Amino acid sequence: MKFRIGGRLQLDPAFGGTSPRIPNGFGSNIEVRRAWIETYLTIDNAIELAFQYDVNTDRTPIQDAAAAYRGVEGLVVSFGNYKEPFSLQQLISDNNTTFVERALPDALVPARNTGFSSATYGSRWTLTGGVFGGNINTGVELGGIAGTVRATYAPILSETEVLHLGIAGSFRSYDQNDRSLAFSSKPEAFVFQTSLINTGPIRNAADLARLGIEAAYQNGPFRVQGEYILARVGRDGLLPGATFEGGYVEGAWVINGKGRPYQLKTNYGADLAIFKGVQVGEEQRLTRGGIGVFELAGRFSFLDLKDGGIRGGVERNWTAGLNWYPDRNIRLMANYIYASAKGSPAVDRRDIEADIAEFRLQLYW
Repeated sequence: MKFRIGGRLQLDPAFGGTSPRIPNGFGSNIEVRRAWIETYLTIDNAIELAFQYDVNTDRTPIQDAAAAYRGVEGLVVSFGNYKEPFSLQQLISDNNTTFVERALPDALVPARNTGFSSATYGSRWTLTGGVFGGNINTGVELGGIAGTVRATYAPILSETEVLHLGIAGSFRSYDQNDRSLAFSSKPEAFVFQTSLINTGPIRNAADLARLGIEAAYQNGPFRVQGEYILARVGRDGLLPGATFEGGYVEGAWVINGKGRPYQLKTNYGADLAIFKGVQVGEEQRLTRGGIGVFELAGRFSFLDLKDGGIRGGVERNWTAGLNWYPDRNIRLMANYIYASAKGSPAVDRRDIEADIAEFRLQLYW
């Protein structure tokens, strides 16, 4: 039996502006992004129990609350509240994401909900599928019922080189009394309070079909990663359906270190076939006389929330980032974001631009 207590603290300062100006675009210039307490219990290397709690939020404090059985090699069966098997960047922990925030199309991704899933994997492939209801914090019975599946394959897989390919699909049906469906996105900065694009509540939503395509290539310290996500909303009555889409491409270079480890299997949940965090060698640690590890990155992302009579706007972002890992369990991040939104509901459907500098001090253990 093994029991572990961990946690993470992410402190985000940010500043910037928009044109035309949005009054009070920043609620404040510094926020606690996450303050988690985490516990994990492993029994006989076959049963895994996990619980994560964010003391920084009242709305969704419970994150992962899951139990899993992995006593059969190549099989993991999980139950509880955790991420649906959809989207590479979403399944990568926020401890390890390349940028301060995930790219724009994450707004179309299901993320954490309560359900049951089964995952299997081989030496190069994974397959995960499950059935999910709503989020444990806001009501398991709300938001309909979804079936979600993700498959990945790595035709190239070695310690220094990885080619990752993946596809995911999800279909969620809604109760006719459920009016909870809406999509919106901040310009990849949590401290910025306003969503530049926003559908508002989508009337008479009957179902939601999602498709995600993902790919990544890593060779030594260099990595390129991208995704395309399509979401189709079916609607009751005479209202037309609506199709939204988004995608991103990012590149990263670990300047004085190794590429990120690639993880095929999981202890619980759906986070198979993902990239882990940048590793800091013993001699590179600041406390051992080193200078830490530096990572340079760039990203383009877009999100289109305009279709079927819904005028949510279209946004494109360009981001530059620098990460410093001075020691194990510490990360400092700096991002510059240029966002351009057309038809933004935030400014009466006019066009708007934003320049944002955001930072993060991250401690995790």
